[in-house]
Amino acid sequence: MSQAITSADTSRNLLIVAAGGVISGILTPLLPALIDHVVGLPGQLRISLIAVPFAVLVFILVQRFSANPLWAAMLAAIITMIAFVCAVNAAIFIEGQTTGAAAVMRYLLAGLTGGLVGTAVMALGIGRLPSGPHAAAAWWPMLITGTLAGTLLALDNALGLDRTSFLYPVWQAGVAVRLVTALRS
Repeated sequence: MSQAITSADTSRNLLIVAAGGVISGILTPLLPALIDHVVGLPGQLRISLIAVPFAVLVFILVQRFSANPLWAAMLAAIITMIAFVCAVNAAIFIEGQTTGAAAVMRYLLAGLTGGLVGTAVMALGIGRLPSGPHAAAAWWPMLITGTLAGTLLALDNALGLDRTSFLYPVWQAGVAVRLVTALRS
């Protein structure tokens, strides 16, 4: 009986985590318009500030689902912001390298690359925290989810989505759920 309760609690917790990812993913594409009003910020810092909603979620998840101290949860949030900058830069680089290819192919490859780079930086950084899972196998589901969800960049581009997005809510929900499962392993 207690195993059924634990399973229900786990499912409920993962649904709440996914909902948090969707909410942070809805807020993410809205931030550039707000950040553009702040004068004097360097470009990479501006990009990292766009990741604040997801970084806050990661902070909460690391604090709640691991035995890491408060400073480690803060570091996980900073790592998340760095991962976002790396993912954006990797996607831009790949999109630039595929000039001449069909737009869908360029954005598909850029999304795959950005998704992989973003989750890899998060896994490498958060996995090194004091009570983070150090085994690579714990992070594979997050890497796969983040990479595959990155393909939604092609859909966002095809639909001309600027202030809304399919990529961010799906990516952030999927990666958040996989982060929690990694932290629990």
